[in-house]
Amino acid sequence: MSQYNIIGLMSGTSMDGLDIAYISFLKNEKEKWSFQVIATETFEYSIDFVDELKNATTLSVPKMLILDKKIGQIYAEFVDSFIHKNQIEKSNINLIASHGQTIFHQPNNGFTYQIGCGTTLAFLTGIKVVNDFRTKDVVAGGQGAPLVPIGDFKLFNDQAEAFLNIGGITNVSFKKEGKIIAFDICPGNLPLNKLVESKGMSYDQNGDLASKGEINFFLLDLLNQIEFYKEPYPKSLGTEWLENYFYPLIKFDRDIENNLRTVVEHIAIQIGNILNAENLKSIYITGGGAKNIFLIDKIKKYFNGKVIIPEKQIVDFKEAIIFGFLGALYLSNEPNSIPTVTGASKAVIGGVLHIP
Repeated sequence: MSQYNIIGLMSGTSMDGLDIAYISFLKNEKEKWSFQVIATETFEYSIDFVDELKNATTLSVPKMLILDKKIGQIYAEFVDSFIHKNQIEKSNINLIASHGQTIFHQPNNGFTYQIGCGTTLAFLTGIKVVNDFRTKDVVAGGQGAPLVPIGDFKLFNDQAEAFLNIGGITNVSFKKEGKIIAFDICPGNLPLNKLVESKGMSYDQNGDLASKGEINFFLLDLLNQIEFYKEPYPKSLGTEWLENYFYPLIKFDRDIENNLRTVVEHIAIQIGNILNAENLKSIYITGGGAKNIFLIDKIKKYFNGKVIIPEKQIVDFKEAIIFGFLGALYLSNEPNSIPTVTGASKAVIGGVLHIP
């Protein structure tokens, strides 16, 4: 039996903070994996730092490199605080597995770019770090995303037929003819959060504001006709796609409630279309969107199967747990991507190792 004690770090496209999970992964003699979550915590970013991240795509190369090192330093401060608070012995930690902050995601142009300097993080914490999990898959011809499905089916496979994560982007994974399939369906929290910014809110709690709006059927039709939804999988979305194809259709300075209501309906329709087309009977939903009661109700309206919402810790930290698992697979010298999911030419062991 092999055991790996990993700190998983996840900072998603919503850019609201860093999720940290400390997990013990076990692999038995039959190569079956199990896990125990020991501690979890979310460290919120300052408003100024969030603004830096949101403007990162406009930075010059030197300023981007400075931000890369700054994120590594912030991650290290958060990790050390987490370790101290939870009284974890550093000598027991095999690895920090860090997703980093996605700045550019253009796999069709041969690259994806996550910043958060792994060397800085390793040096300041004194712990080995693996990051840059996506690049090798892109080099192999894949999308570099999604990577979470390998964890869905090795760690959570007894929970439901399919897995839906509603973060900044909404993605799904399921088995079809014995193969794992996964892809991004549509936006998730990103446009919803952007819409409520003008009201001084960071998110629409429980979907309360959206529930007060009325559907703009003209806008709903425009959103549902976006070309991406007609493309075959594997496929993935990034913030650039939102800026170029999604946001230009929406007015962010007025009709906020109605636009929220319409975007929620759009997300639920796209999710329902995919789940029903694949004849799925149950879906396990995690990510921040799982807390949006109004959105979940709309998904139940359009999806014919059973909706399962797990315990809060899993809802909040599943991606951090699974990126920790990608680190465990790296240490175990096992592939941590799935070609049928990403479209790569072969399974790869993604990640770059940084020694303190």
